[in-house]
Amino acid sequence: MCNSCGCNITPGNEHLVTQDGELAHTDSGSETVEVLQNLLHENNHQAIHNREHLDRHQVLTINLMSSPGSGKTALLEATIDALGDVLQIGVIEGDLETENDANRIRQKGVPAYQISTGSACHLDAHMVHDALHHISIEGLDILFIENIGNLVCPASFDLGQHLNITLLSVTEGDDKPAKYPVIFRTTDLMLLTKTDLLPHLDDFDPDHAEQNLRQLSNPAEVIALSSRDGDQIEQWVQWLRSALKQYRSGDHNRGHTSQSENRPHQH
Repeated sequence: MCNSCGCNITPGNEHLVTQDGELAHTDSGSETVEVLQNLLHENNHQAIHNREHLDRHQVLTINLMSSPGSGKTALLEATIDALGDVLQIGVIEGDLETENDANRIRQKGVPAYQISTGSACHLDAHMVHDALHHISIEGLDILFIENIGNLVCPASFDLGQHLNITLLSVTEGDDKPAKYPVIFRTTDLMLLTKTDLLPHLDDFDPDHAEQNLRQLSNPAEVIALSSRDGDQIEQWVQWLRSALKQYRSGDHNRGHTSQSENRPHQH
C-alpha cells in the first residue's frame, strides 16, 4: 500500500527526497521503486540508531498498534494509573492532527510528545528520532509509542522499538488477524480490549480471535481486558513487569530481532 500510495514519504524523511537530499536522484533516473526501497533502507538504518540510544538508557520501548478507536490511549491512561507510582513511563503519541491524546497523557503527570503526521498513515524511525530530541528518556523505565490507528502500514516500519503490541477491540471483527495478517504476525502480544462490552455483543468470539492469530503461526500471548476495570488490568501490568525484567536482564531480542527480520518491507 505505501509503495503505491506514496505514504512512504513522511514529514520525518521527506528531507531525503527533496531538493538536494541524498535520495533525490537515483542512479537509473527512475523515481518510484528505487526511491521507496532506499527510503525503507534509510528507515531501518535510523531504527537501529534509535534502538541503540534507547538501550544505552535501558528504556524498554513498546510500539502500540491497532485500528482507530481500539482504546490505545485509554489503555495508556489505565497503565499509568496502575504503574505510575513504581515505574517511570514516557509516551510518544502519533496522530494525523491535534495534540488531544498527548494532552490526556500529560494530565496524568507523564511526559508525552505528540507527532502530527499530516497525511502519513504511520510513524517511521525518522519521526521517532526527532521526537526523542523533545522528550527526556533519562530515568524512564518504559517508553510507549502510540502509532497511528491503522492495521496496515505501521507493521512495516521499524521504529527502534523492542516489542510490538497489537490491540484488537471486541467492537471489531474477531477475524481481523486473518484479514490483516502482517500486523498480527509481527506482534509480541495481542490485547483484546473493551471486553466490558462483550455481554452486549454476539458477533465477537475471543477464542476465534486467538485461533486466527495461531493460524499465522504466532505464539504470542493473548490478554483480554477492559481499561475501565482495574482488576482486568492486572494481567497486563504483570506482563509489562515481566517484559521489563527480561529486557534489563539482556533477554530482549525477540521483539526487534525475530519479528523485525520477519517483517515484510512491502504491502
